[in-house]
Amino acid sequence: MSILISILITILVIALVLYLVNLLPVDGRIKQIARIIVIVIGIISLLGYLRVF
Repeated sequence: MSILISILITILVIALVLYLVNLLPVDGRIKQIARIIVIVIGIISLLGYLRVF
């Protein structure tokens, strides 16, 4: 059950960070790079919770 809660919290944090990245007043290319970085870190974190690594 705690793994499920950790996964849900991670997904919520990823969504929040992606939302905040969209609010940044920077160039679109920088936003795209930031989104990719956040998604990759999120996927790695989720795989860690699922004991893939």
